[in-house]
Amino acid sequence: MVDYLSERLIKNGEDQEEERGNNIIIVEKEEKLKDMILHENKKLWVVAAPAIFTRFSTMGVNVISLAFIGHIGATELAAYSLIFTVLLRFCIGILDLWPVVKLSLSSGVMLCVELWYNSILVLLTGNFKNAEVQIDALSICLNINGWEMMIALGFMSAACVRVANELGRGSSKAAKFSIMTIVLISSAIGFTLALFFFFLRGRLAFVFTKSLEVVKEVDSLSPLLAFSVLLNSVQPVLSGVAVGAGWQTIVAYVNIICYYLVGIPVGVMLGYFLQLQVTGVWMGMLIGTLVQTIALVIITSKTDWDEQIKGYMKSREDKPSLENGGKFPSRLLIQD
Repeated sequence: MVDYLSERLIKNGEDQEEERGNNIIIVEKEEKLKDMILHENKKLWVVAAPAIFTRFSTMGVNVISLAFIGHIGATELAAYSLIFTVLLRFCIGILDLWPVVKLSLSSGVMLCVELWYNSILVLLTGNFKNAEVQIDALSICLNINGWEMMIALGFMSAACVRVANELGRGSSKAAKFSIMTIVLISSAIGFTLALFFFFLRGRLAFVFTKSLEVVKEVDSLSPLLAFSVLLNSVQPVLSGVAVGAGWQTIVAYVNIICYYLVGIPVGVMLGYFLQLQVTGVWMGMLIGTLVQTIALVIITSKTDWDEQIKGYMKSREDKPSLENGGKFPSRLLIQD
């Protein structure tokens, strides 16, 4: 009996010791993860914060101008929208991107295709009935969407820098952790703003216009605006990952296919043939963006980052560093 009690006491003591050991390991892992998240956030915001502030404040000038012009009259608002959204964006796509084209032609094509996508949306809207009201409503939504997208573009810059740095350092785990952190933060901000715009609906339009017709049209487009904001919180970040990893050429092809072979044809079919007008055109364009986002998610998740680093190291060994220019291999190395 005494021996049995002794064995039970010893066993209980060992179990308690093992449990305490497991708890210590769990706590250490939690603290390590917490430190990793804090450390990554510090690196992330050093790049993202200035980029967001610069882009957000610059775009804010255009949005404020739109608000003042909108209160002058609906026709003036439509005219400004056509000039700014179509002509100015087309010029920006060619000139503010020229340095990018000199660095990499595929990077310039990738970004130009994205910038011109919304311009085509406005051009298609101009052929509908009551085009003035529809252009006014669409321009309000697109400018709000574009202003919010400046946040995502700031995260795009951060993703580009962080992924390139970690791949250059030879750390695939750190690169994947950076991607996950940036995508989660940007998605959380986008989801919050999407809910805000969805529930605010047409009331937001009174900042830009006094026309009840335009307000009503903005109210009907609010769900699409919310969904667009949500998509734009993920897609630019993944594009930044692509630039950082050297996949510009691949993503340029993805953008052309998704935007111009999927989005625009579907938008034309819904808007013109099914008579959904501006709602149908925007739905088609969003389908193109959704397909593009899914494609980028698949590419990013299926990439073998260890092999990607090996390919980069090999390219550096094959060529002198100055001649190679620090470029990553443009081909994708996919996991089995």
